[in-house]
Amino acid sequence: MLTNTFCHIPGIGETTERALWSTGITSWNAVREATPQCLPRHWRDSWSRHIEESGRQYADRNARYFAENLPSSQLWRLFRDFHDSCAFVDIETTGLYAWHKVTTAVIYDGLSVRHYVNGENLDDFPKDLLDYSLLVTYNGRCFDVPFIERFFCVNIPLAHIDLRYALNSLGIKGGLKGCERQVGIARPGLEDVDGFAAVLLWREYERRKNAKALETLLAYNIRDTIALHALMVHAHNEKVKSTPFSDSHSLPSPLLPEPAFEADQQTVARVARPIFAAEPTRVPVGAIWR
Repeated sequence: MLTNTFCHIPGIGETTERALWSTGITSWNAVREATPQCLPRHWRDSWSRHIEESGRQYADRNARYFAENLPSSQLWRLFRDFHDSCAFVDIETTGLYAWHKVTTAVIYDGLSVRHYVNGENLDDFPKDLLDYSLLVTYNGRCFDVPFIERFFCVNIPLAHIDLRYALNSLGIKGGLKGCERQVGIARPGLEDVDGFAAVLLWREYERRKNAKALETLLAYNIRDTIALHALMVHAHNEKVKSTPFSDSHSLPSPLLPEPAFEADQQTVARVARPIFAAEPTRVPVGAIWR
């Protein structure tokens, strides 16, 4: 999709881009010596230079260049070209505030799942992220990425697609699990586990050394993460329908792996389900570890 994109070029908006497509200039390769008349006059002289620079950055696999220059509403276009260097990421924490900590984290790249646990291998997590060019999260701009950077004292320099915004623009809202339900993704055995329950599962593991609680938490964290792949493909395919490239650029639905961990239903019944029974008086997540 990126080689059909022009709205990352300074001075060219989405309206001008559509005008270019309508004249048959549908890719960088279609650009000829003649400068398109639909371009703003003050940008015509730099047209070829920007196309050449785009080609160089694309050849260098520099996703960040395009992420920094695309309108935020068009960041979804990065996925098709960088799916082979894409990290779907989700973290679990002890709460929402600066003094809370990361408990588990998962990276899924469409082929393999890597999981991390506080007190075991969590320090490897930010280093392993740098193996990729593109990051895909749900609500990661507001939560996951700032939390990761603060907790690990690192900068995450990756291009980033936050699916919350892409899905919202398609009318798919209601949190990650709500979005999953709307596109037909099921979570067998984890229906009663949410982010608040994940905090309590970690507390159960840390205080009682209950390995089943950790396995349940990891099952939940992994389900969150691999679901991002299906949601990303869904968002991409819905978005590409509004371009001339729907037939050529739509992606097949991914086959998601089965998590290596299963939720222990006895632990879920003891830790998570009582929360839902007492929903009206539920304690805020941020209060758990004060």
